[in-house]
Amino acid sequence: MKDELNNILENEMKAIELLLIALEEQHECLLNNDAVTLEACVKNLEDKNREIADFEVKRRQITKGESMSKIVDELGDEKLQHNYREIRKLLQITAIQKDTNELLIKQGLGFTNRMLNILNPDRGAKTYNGYGKVR
Repeated sequence: MKDELNNILENEMKAIELLLIALEEQHECLLNNDAVTLEACVKNLEDKNREIADFEVKRRQITKGESMSKIVDELGDEKLQHNYREIRKLLQITAIQKDTNELLIKQGLGFTNRMLNILNPDRGAKTYNGYGKVR
């Protein structure tokens, strides 16, 4: 069980590193406003996520749904503990990069919507509500 789990964790670690690289590429595309390359990044991210999910399913089949930290403590294997810590670190870094990319996407969409409102303003009749604000 230890060897299988170590093997899966090592493969999952490689897949997470590839996902992090793909997220960094997406970050570069977002900074450069490169919409064409961004499409390819999305496909690449989906493939990496699918690969990680496959490893996760295999790991859950071996552990039978028990928490990974409990299993790592029970087995007491140093290599397994090291791999588990490394995966947790990688996942935190990946989550930060994902959140940064999402923030850049939201910021870009907000800017685009403001520009569209400036270029094509609402042409409806303006009325005041009960608070004196224009609708």
